Amino acid sequence: MRYLTAFLSGALFSIGLAVSGMIKPSKVIGFMDVTGDWDPSLGFVMGGALLVFAPSYRWVLSKNERPLYETKFDSSPRRGITWQLTIGSAVFGVGWAIAGFCPATAFTSLPALSHNAIGVVVGMMAGIIVMRSARKYLAPSMPVTVADF
Repeated sequence: MRYLTAFLSGALFSIGLAVSGMIKPSKVIGFMDVTGDWDPSLGFVMGGALLVFAPSYRWVLSKNERPLYETKFDSSPRRGITWQLTIGSAVFGVGWAIAGFCPATAFTSLPALSHNAIGVVVGMMAGIIVMRSARKYLAPSMPVTVADF
C-alpha cells in the first residue's frame, strides 16, 4: 500500500505539471526572463501549490503523531545555511534556468522522448553519482539520507 500511495501521489503531481503546462521549458524560461517577455504563470502555479500545501502540512502535523507508512515524520535536524545547501541550490537554479527543466518536469517529459529532458535526467544521474562519490572526501561525516537515492 505504501508504494501504491507513493506512485499515485507522483502520478497526480505529474498530471498536474502536464495540465498546467509546466513541462514546457519555454514556460520556465519565460518566467526567468524578467527583462523580456515575462510569463508569470509559473509563479501562479507555485503560489497555488503553496496555498494548498501550507495549511495542509500544518493540519497533518497537528492531527497525526506519525505518517501512515513511517514511524516518524522525516524532517531535517539541520537548520541554517550550509555550503552544501548553497552549492546545491546554485546548481539547481542555474540548471533550471538553462534547461527549463526541474527534476520533476524532466522526468515527466521522458515519455515524450524529448532530447532535452533525456539530457537533463542523464546529467542529474551523473551529478548524483559524482556527489555521492565526492561526499566520501568532502564531508565524510555527513549522513546518507533517503533523499540520496
